[in-house]
Amino acid sequence: MSFTLIGTKIGMTQIYDGENRLVPVTVVQAGPCPVVQVKNGESDGYNAVQIGFKEQKEHRVNKPQIGHFKKAGVAPHHQLREFRVNEGEGEFNVGDVLDVSKFEEGQKVDVIGTTKGRGFQGVMKRWNFGGGPASHGSMTHRRGGSYGMCQWPGEVMKGKKMPGHMGNKNRTTQNLVVAKVIAEKNLILIKGSVHGSKGGTVYIRTAKKTRKAK
Repeated sequence: MSFTLIGTKIGMTQIYDGENRLVPVTVVQAGPCPVVQVKNGESDGYNAVQIGFKEQKEHRVNKPQIGHFKKAGVAPHHQLREFRVNEGEGEFNVGDVLDVSKFEEGQKVDVIGTTKGRGFQGVMKRWNFGGGPASHGSMTHRRGGSYGMCQWPGEVMKGKKMPGHMGNKNRTTQNLVVAKVIAEKNLILIKGSVHGSKGGTVYIRTAKKTRKAK
């Protein structure tokens, strides 16, 4: 069964596994996420599940969303996200609550997060360029060099590595291992690091590209 949870990245810590080895883990507070809407291929053209995260005061939600939540019999939530599901992967009903108990220790998951924003950066930091000569007389210490050429092609080629906004991109880390699940506190400990800063929103889903056993 494939499903996704919305969570908040708490930070990183270390735990000991069953063989007394120190394992770095990322702590994520995920769910509970109530199912607000279920879409199917017959009426909507595709299969998807819409879930909410973090209860919100009603006066902080606009009127169309209030009606949407009341129709589902769910309290208003701060976030509302929709995730595709394949037909026959499981039955979801409006009002069902998804939480970390759906995951198991040792299970592989994909984590989607937003990388830390670094602002406007030059080519040496953004693309790891080596830079120009550091000696006297050089005018290209940290520049990227020629970009467009003077004759052919006489324009900047698409995809050219140049200075620009660095970070603040959606990225997915695949096949991370669930180290521990603390259901009573809605916490899930994932082996390794995930994208984003503390307090950032992440999406945890069952892994899509796990290697099948032969």
